[in-house]
Amino acid sequence: MRRSTIAQTLLLLLAPSTVLRAGDASQPTARPNIVIILADDFGVGDIQAHYPAHKIPTPHLDRLVRQGRSFTDAHSPSAVCSPTRYGLLTGRYNWRTRLQEWVIAAYEPPLIAKDRPTLPGFLRRHGYHTACIGKWHLGWEWPGPQPSRMTEKHNGQARLEWDFTKPIAGGPTQRGFDYYFGVDLPNLPPFTYIENDRVVPLPTAKFQPDPSEGVVLPKGFAGAPAAPDWRMQDILPEITRRAVRYVHDRAKVKQPFFLYFALTSPHEPIVPSKDFQGKSGIAPIADFVMQTSWSVGQVVEAIDNAGLTDDTVVVFTADNGHSHYTGWEQLVAAGHRPSGPYRGHKGDIWEGGHRVPLVVRWPGHVAAGTSSDQLVCLTDLFATCAEIVGAELPADGVEDSLSFLPTLLGKPHAVGRTTLVSHSNFGEFAYRDGSWKLIWRMIKPNLEQSRGKPTVPELYHLGSDVGEQTELSEKHPDIVKRLTNDLKTLIDRGTSRPGQQAANDTLVRFDTTQEMRWTPALDR
Repeated sequence: MRRSTIAQTLLLLLAPSTVLRAGDASQPTARPNIVIILADDFGVGDIQAHYPAHKIPTPHLDRLVRQGRSFTDAHSPSAVCSPTRYGLLTGRYNWRTRLQEWVIAAYEPPLIAKDRPTLPGFLRRHGYHTACIGKWHLGWEWPGPQPSRMTEKHNGQARLEWDFTKPIAGGPTQRGFDYYFGVDLPNLPPFTYIENDRVVPLPTAKFQPDPSEGVVLPKGFAGAPAAPDWRMQDILPEITRRAVRYVHDRAKVKQPFFLYFALTSPHEPIVPSKDFQGKSGIAPIADFVMQTSWSVGQVVEAIDNAGLTDDTVVVFTADNGHSHYTGWEQLVAAGHRPSGPYRGHKGDIWEGGHRVPLVVRWPGHVAAGTSSDQLVCLTDLFATCAEIVGAELPADGVEDSLSFLPTLLGKPHAVGRTTLVSHSNFGEFAYRDGSWKLIWRMIKPNLEQSRGKPTVPELYHLGSDVGEQTELSEKHPDIVKRLTNDLKTLIDRGTSRPGQQAANDTLVRFDTTQEMRWTPALDR
């Protein structure tokens, strides 16, 4: 080897950590752009390439499947919106917070504490420009005569007075993002856009649901603050345009970027744009799923057209399973199964509530058209991104994130996550270890009747019963005992990461149904 070549090699080895380090799961590479696209209420069975017999065409997602690797055992940490978004951005299970059921309601405060490490903040410290476009739904400090509060009553602050002329604290730009544009969520007030920490335009009109827009409209919020001429059909096209523009703008800058594109579809209101109305021939919800595929395709096409294909990791996934109240029966009647072979839907502790599609494209690193049955949780995206950029996770925080990069890159004998904690809309827990899944269900079908009462353990073996039809707790009491003890240990440690000790924000109980949505904070 010539002396100049040796010198160049030493310089590369001594250079700052802008590459995956030697011994990591991949050959060194420049830090790639990272784009995470999170669909809203998109079922594990909603990509046609994964289930060819299903009836909703998803050509853009099908193309992504052909170009990337699909994870068939991927899960959102919760079966509903806000908790999953918390887990994805913090790498921490949502049930470690005070929010023990349901989601962030209208005008409630931030779920992510201001001192908690976040994925965008972490990437920003490692040289990335970070942007969130789309649905936030993680709370803000809304200015007004009263502060934003955690309320037990669902949307108990929706009719209070708020000052929309002032900056809003506690949002994306104070949780690690350089830029934000989107809506808090499409079906709760205020009905307008937010850019960075400002409401734009001001909601000087009153919301009036328009039946011509679609179905499952938020009729209960008629009269709430809204932007003049607010059209719900415009939300998905607008945030898609903004995401496409962001990609093209960042392509002109020599700096890696992280884009978290949080779609508002196919969550209600079901408002497909005119170009998609009736396109499926099934129902408005199927049209909206098709438009979701289109939106993803627009962003991926922007990446390709900007010449960023080989330098960008694209992740497509969803925050929970498909909703059961937006046209489920019509889909099933047409031969489409939103949850695939799995039991349940959005909100459930069953697999259909939290098993989600996960497709990753990274040309030159991830083998195209492949799949993996490695168990993955969306909390793992934090640790995986950290390993991609060659950086250590913070010593404190990111408690439940385990990298799946070796499996993503197809490394032989890669060892990844083997256990998983799932959480339902009603605060029910499930603990997964390999093929065994132990559920602690409410004792009554109604949440209010179950509060404060013991939960009921039910055991299932997913390896032989993916539909969770055969309950096995009486046949395997030893497994029930072992999984119960393991979950208790994981809760008490406050973390899943080896060698880390942490604490939960509240007393966490899985053997009893919680008595409050927001449980008291623990004294530290």
